[in-house]
Amino acid sequence: MEVRVKKGFSEKQKSKIDVKRNSTRLLITVNVPGSAGPLRFVVNEDDKVAGVIDMALKQYAHQGRLPLLGSDPTHFLLLPTSLGLEALGASELIGLCGVRNFILCKKQPAELRESRWKAEGMIDQKSKSSSCWKTWLNKSFAFKIHFH
Repeated sequence: MEVRVKKGFSEKQKSKIDVKRNSTRLLITVNVPGSAGPLRFVVNEDDKVAGVIDMALKQYAHQGRLPLLGSDPTHFLLLPTSLGLEALGASELIGLCGVRNFILCKKQPAELRESRWKAEGMIDQKSKSSSCWKTWLNKSFAFKIHFH
């Protein structure tokens, strides 16, 4: 069955329309710790995890749920419930993990700092500064006690 597309669309726009029609849609469940119940919504299997987190946060806010979470998707992790405690990467495709039940949780402050440093290209500087700090700490606790 061939679908006709209106005139005036470029080839690129036509291919996007065909991809959207052919992509599989998934009903996923996202649990938020401390919230009354899970969020359920439909996503495309080729949606990225970052986009799914953004959709979950928007739906959570639209429903007026508590506790308040915020709206920045970079502050959250999406954990599949059946695959252990390994968070999905923001650029991974949601359909490739093979799971439909997730937990949305906030990143810890250290994780936020590290993800910001990675985004800004400062991860090398962080490791250098932490090694200097560790060296200083080790030297300061290395007391030499002389008994005469």
